[in-house]
Amino acid sequence: MLLVFGLGYAARAIAARAGMPVVGTTRDGREGTLRFDAADAALAAATHVLSSVPPDEAGDPVLARYGAALAGKWLGYLSSSGVYGDTGGAWVDESAPADRGRRAYRNAADAAWLAAGARVFRLPGIYGPGRSPLDRVAAGEAHRTGIAGQVFSRVHVDDIAAGVVAGFAAPAGAYNLADDVPAPQDEVVAHAAALLGLPPPAIVPLDALSPAARAFHAENRRVANGKAKRVLGWRPRYPDYRAGLRALLRG
Repeated sequence: MLLVFGLGYAARAIAARAGMPVVGTTRDGREGTLRFDAADAALAAATHVLSSVPPDEAGDPVLARYGAALAGKWLGYLSSSGVYGDTGGAWVDESAPADRGRRAYRNAADAAWLAAGARVFRLPGIYGPGRSPLDRVAAGEAHRTGIAGQVFSRVHVDDIAAGVVAGFAAPAGAYNLADDVPAPQDEVVAHAAALLGLPPPAIVPLDALSPAARAFHAENRRVANGKAKRVLGWRPRYPDYRAGLRALLRG
């Protein structure tokens, strides 16, 4: 049985293709899930444990509450490629320092799960059904920044699910799950608009964005996925944003 702490967007896609019974937690136990703080019996019965619960200033909630009971389980953790920080647009792989991100508590949680023997999946920008540039453009919520030379990696939620399931038979360690073609965010948004037959969204200057958005756009990196391909035997079904957006448009 797979126990998923934090049955959110990506975790639900993983659960759908796990190939075993799945029990998930949410903060309040909604929609047939367990409450986060009431999963002791499920954890005792589980062979596999996956966490997508983000850390906060107090640390990692799952390790703090259940860490002593995780021994002997297959462990997986959904982390962020943000732990690499800004690379000035250079490629970064799992051999790079993972303590350079904007959020020290994410860096610490990533390291703590690795120390616990987990497969730590470092994810860039996630998109998929209902959560993509197509949806933001259609809702009038997308914008461009006009920043030159900035690129990001991204990954379709279905490719995350395939990578994590492939990790069931893989050794512990860090794995980047990202597509093959990092691209500027403005390019992706403009392409989404074109697919919908709409003009490109307006450019919003960086200084008009929220502090969180400005911090996000201060980073620039390309995330390499070679280790996941070699060790997991994983290949992204959607190797670039164009393939992913076309598939989403077809439904």
